[in-house]
Amino acid sequence: MTTDPRSRSRVLLDGSDRAGARAFFKAVGFSDTDLARPLVGVAHCWIEITPCNANHRVLAEKVKEGIRAAGGTPIEFGSITVTDGIAMGTEGMKASLVSREVIADSVELVVRGHLLDAFVGISGCDKTIPAMVMAMARLDLPSLMLYGGSIQYGEYGGRRITIQDVFEAIGAHNAGRIDGDELKEIENHACPGAGACGGQFTANTMATAFEMLGVSPMGFNGVPAVDPRKAEAAIETGRLVMDLLRKDVRPRRIITKRSLQNAIAGVMATGGSTNAVLHLLAVAREAGVRLSIDDFDRIGRRTPLLADLRPWGRFTAPEMYEAGGMPLVARRLLEAGLLNEKELTVTGRTIGEEARRAKEKPGQEVIRPIERPLKGYGGIAILRGNLAPEGCVAKTSGQTRNEHRGPAIVFDREEDAFAAVKAGRVKPGHVVVIRWEGPRGGPGMREMLHVTGALQGAGLGDSVALVTDGRFSGATHGFMIGHVAPEAAAGGAIAALKNGDVIRIDVRKRRLDVDLSAAEMKYRTGVMAKYARSVSSASQGAVTE
Repeated sequence: MTTDPRSRSRVLLDGSDRAGARAFFKAVGFSDTDLARPLVGVAHCWIEITPCNANHRVLAEKVKEGIRAAGGTPIEFGSITVTDGIAMGTEGMKASLVSREVIADSVELVVRGHLLDAFVGISGCDKTIPAMVMAMARLDLPSLMLYGGSIQYGEYGGRRITIQDVFEAIGAHNAGRIDGDELKEIENHACPGAGACGGQFTANTMATAFEMLGVSPMGFNGVPAVDPRKAEAAIETGRLVMDLLRKDVRPRRIITKRSLQNAIAGVMATGGSTNAVLHLLAVAREAGVRLSIDDFDRIGRRTPLLADLRPWGRFTAPEMYEAGGMPLVARRLLEAGLLNEKELTVTGRTIGEEARRAKEKPGQEVIRPIERPLKGYGGIAILRGNLAPEGCVAKTSGQTRNEHRGPAIVFDREEDAFAAVKAGRVKPGHVVVIRWEGPRGGPGMREMLHVTGALQGAGLGDSVALVTDGRFSGATHGFMIGHVAPEAAAGGAIAALKNGDVIRIDVRKRRLDVDLSAAEMKYRTGVMAKYARSVSSASQGAVTE
């Protein structure tokens, strides 16, 4: 059966009754020839205050060039961005996760409202990446996502640095380990130009995961933002979306349970951000695919850690690209029998075919051979226990400890925890607890990079643990447990903790527990807990909703 690439825009533009719509298009420069072609959206998140998305308008022009060359009419439009690295540690960070939904909603509305036939989503800063793919899954129109690319590493004192080093330098400065001049030098050299944060932080984690998922062309996202090859990738992206349109290949054909397993394996093999759990679950839900938090642990247990990447390793994202990038990681997983190789990608090739096309830089040290992994298991684990009966997420990459037992030092907001670290109140052995920062309690589930960076900079990274119902930046490393569920605002046990309560973390046993009596833990589950979560104020009659 032949598909009509203009099946949607034809309704919008064809016939005498649609003269008014055509008149609006002509007012801004479109011709009758343009309007007789498929209309293809080019969505991006350009904003003036961040390097992460600074190249989006330039890339959009290149994507549009490719669309025109392949017989389509591109329609460029923008969405919003909340930049985590700027908002971090302030009330503004609460807007970050909310922005993911707003971006997905806005892209969906533009494409639906103007009956576009297909679209390309250009992403950069953390939440823009899953947001574009969530919109793809919702709309289920021929589409693909192109990541704007990583920033290049900075250089200071003979070493390569990233934004991670700035946050850790803040902690070092507060602890008196470096002076203000050195902090300023690190600040001035860490971010040399356009592109998203330069380690396997959240942006690069999601960009690589979506290559593995198949919704981005394999190898395109890995090209750094300022590399001349990025423009070539953008032009080819424009051509590819037209190919998807003509063949009527839609995202829900690509986003399957097995391709999501590939994406999770990619995250595990590269020691990626804990935010991948949140974002892949969200994409799965939008695509109508059943995926659970336990799938991450199951895949993580069998997937070796192969890539030696910041924030805990030696190398940056541009160095990974030069080594062979995600195609090489995919090939390693294929060799180990850990890749669902028959899953389709937006290039028209299967992920197995893409993996076999990988090229490895001779002598590279970034991506290990399968027989010599950094660890025999992936970089994320899912823990449960009386403190997290619904689960929580632990980052294990770069972590030598599997157990920690210590007294809690409890805070009800991130700023208070940061102030305590700065004042020297957090001591070796402590378990720093930051609660009321979950999706509901924040609201917005802030990242704790300001605190985790301060702990590392103060020299406490190897001697403390941190537990939160909030989440972590991809630049976080150390013994960190996030996404504790139920969160404090939902009546979770984390709300009952007091200073001095002893918390036990055991990664091997996948446990997170607190030594509290049954009396102290009561009514955290069951009908009484359900009532407590849903009952209104006495001033409103104490009714349940």
